[in-house]
Amino acid sequence: QMSNSSSVTHFLLLAFADTRELQLLHFWLFLGIYLAALLSNSLIIIVIACDHHLHTPTYFFLLNLSLLDVGSISTTVPKSIANSLWDNRAIPYTGCVAQVFLFVLFIVAEFSLLTVMAYDHYVAICKPLHYGTLLGSRACVHMAAAAWGSGFLTALLNMANTFSLPLCQGNAVDQFFCEIPQILKLSCSKSYLRDFAVLVVTLCLGLGCFLFIVFSSVQIFRAVLRIPSGQGRHKAFSTCLPHLAVVSLFVSTGMFACLKPPSISSPSLDLVVTVLYSVVPPAVNPLIYSMRNQEFKESI
Repeated sequence: QMSNSSSVTHFLLLAFADTRELQLLHFWLFLGIYLAALLSNSLIIIVIACDHHLHTPTYFFLLNLSLLDVGSISTTVPKSIANSLWDNRAIPYTGCVAQVFLFVLFIVAEFSLLTVMAYDHYVAICKPLHYGTLLGSRACVHMAAAAWGSGFLTALLNMANTFSLPLCQGNAVDQFFCEIPQILKLSCSKSYLRDFAVLVVTLCLGLGCFLFIVFSSVQIFRAVLRIPSGQGRHKAFSTCLPHLAVVSLFVSTGMFACLKPPSISSPSLDLVVTVLYSVVPPAVNPLIYSMRNQEFKESI
C-alpha cells in the first residue's frame, strides 16, 4: 500500500472545461476575480498602514483580514488560472502539500479573525466606555497573533493527517485545487477514526467561533434597539449584518464541503460550494468591510 503512495509524484486537478473556448473563458473570469481581489485588498493594506488616523483596533483587524484574503486566494486561484491557460492539469506532490497547508492556515486564521472582529464590534457598541482598556494595542496584537496561530496549528494537523495516508485510488483530485476532502477520497486507508478526530477538532474550533459571533451579534442587536437615534442604529446594523452574512456563507459552505454525504456529491455542486467559500470571500470582503466605510473613503 505504501509503495503506491510514495509513487505519486503529482496530482491532476479538475479541468474546468473540455473545450478550449470554455477553458479560456475560465481563465479570463478567474483572472478578473483574482486581480480585483488582489488590488482591492492591497489598497486596504497600504491605506491603513500609511494613514495614522486609521491606526485603531478595527482597522488593524481589517488590515490582517486583507492579508489573509490575499494569501488564501493566491494559494488556489493562480495555479488554476495557469492550468487553464496552458491546458494542463498537473500539480506537483509538494505543490499540493503546500496548497493544503497554506489554504487551511489562511481560512482558519480568517475565521478566527472574523470572530475577533465580532468581539471588537461587541465592545464598541455594548461596552464603549471600556473599549480603550479591553482593546489596547497589546491586546489587539495578541488577538491577531492567536488568529494566525490557530490557523498555523490547524493547518499543520490537517496536512500531517492528510498526507500520511497511503493513496491507492489514483491521483485525480476532483477540485480546482488540492482540497482535503477530495484528497482523502484517494486514500485506501481505513483510518476513519483518525480522519474523524481531525475533522471534529477543526469543526469544533469553527463552531465555537460561529457561536461566539452569533452570541455577540445578538447582544449588539439588543443594545442597538435601545439606541434612540436612527443614525446610530443604522450604523450599528450596517456593521453587523454584513459581518454575519459573510460568516454564515463561510460556515455553511465550508461545513457542507466537509460533511456532505457522498450520495449528493456531484462535481458541479462541489465546485460551486468550493468557489463560494474559497474565491468569493476574498473578492467581496473589501467591499463589505472597507469600501462602504466613510472614514476609509476619506483616507483614500
